Amino acid sequence: MPLPPLDSDAAAIAKATADLPPMRARGIAAIREALEAVPHPPGLPTVDIEDREIPGGIPVRIYRPAEDERAPVLVYFHGGGMCMGTIHSFEPLARHLAAASGATVVSVGYRLAPENPPPAQFDDAYAATAWVAENADELRVDSGRLAVVGDSAGGTLAAAVALAARDRGGPAIACQVLMYPGLDRDLGARSIVEYADAPILSRDDVLYLNELADNGRGYPGNAYRIPAYAADLTGLPPAIVATAECDPIRDWGERYAHRLRDSGVQTTLTRYPGSYHGFALQAAYLARGRLAIAETGALLRAKFAHPLPF
Repeated sequence: MPLPPLDSDAAAIAKATADLPPMRARGIAAIREALEAVPHPPGLPTVDIEDREIPGGIPVRIYRPAEDERAPVLVYFHGGGMCMGTIHSFEPLARHLAAASGATVVSVGYRLAPENPPPAQFDDAYAATAWVAENADELRVDSGRLAVVGDSAGGTLAAAVALAARDRGGPAIACQVLMYPGLDRDLGARSIVEYADAPILSRDDVLYLNELADNGRGYPGNAYRIPAYAADLTGLPPAIVATAECDPIRDWGERYAHRLRDSGVQTTLTRYPGSYHGFALQAAYLARGRLAIAETGALLRAKFAHPLPF
């Protein structure tokens, strides 16, 4: 069966990057350097920016789209397979999320593997979320309208923080936003098989990043590292899940969304056709990325305007 076509703008980017060697051949140092060297696109939304370092030495960057008191707040975890990416390289997505949702965004610079073995990434993500909730007054945000948001590996962290907050009795999370999240390790998933040679992220790229993220610690069995391993998804906050049609890990996110729904969690799942992994970060160049951010922001605005207990 032929694979579905990419959108024209996505296809152009895929063609321009088609000759790049696999991640394994380039090595993590070169991949990181290339990612950090990508210039921010022109015309990003204007927001007030503040850099902080919170207890534990975790850097955060705070984006405020307005001076509203008690704004809702998104605790944002960037993608990069737990091994690459920074507050700087994922700033375009953080700014777009702030503008689309009308919320203050706290972008978390969690420690990266393999230099920092797991569960360092989860520990930083959970600590940052708790810090935001505990310091809501100082941050001028509403802790009752706090969402965790992540793309790719950041989606893994957002889902894990939502699980841990439920299990540990807080902090209170109003919504979890999981954008093409890496929630599983099932290499037999249909999307992994069909899109083994997908642009931007291939099956071997997934394997390579997982090897680095595990840092020789063996196969992860902890749900805070692999949320799909959680036996019980009841009592979790409402979820917004976005996946890309031509993404090897698409089915991981969609299966988790279905499990959330079947566990009584209000869940919105949108598969964006003609798109590949990471498309929201490239919203300046991809129409489908702009649409995904606009729709996600609109859903968040609705949830913040009409909060419900769960």
